[in-house]
Amino acid sequence: QVQMVESGGGLVQAGGSLTLSCAVSGISFTVNTMAWFRQSPGKERELVAHINRNDDTRYSNSVKGRFTIYGDITRPTLYLQMNSLKPEDTGVYSCRLEDRRLRHYWGQGTQVTVSS
Repeated sequence: QVQMVESGGGLVQAGGSLTLSCAVSGISFTVNTMAWFRQSPGKERELVAHINRNDDTRYSNSVKGRFTIYGDITRPTLYLQMNSLKPEDTGVYSCRLEDRRLRHYWGQGTQVTVSS
């Protein structure tokens, strides 16, 4: 059974930094892509950053230049380095794993709160 646990969230002042981690266990298949999503209060869940097996990355416009997704999909491990945080970055951050059949697996999420 796949288990995914995010950690590293917390309360930080605007301009600060946090690094999120996603620990994955129970994998018995090939991972296709991994990604970080966030759900902010009153908003729909949105894609924040995405990485594939070629280490190609893409980011939402709102975080480009401030966030960095990295890890090793083959293990798999996943991180999100978040710099220059803004109050609008507040939300629950979840990691998602996609297998070769395009099935998705999610963690429970970790809360990030950025104070102004």
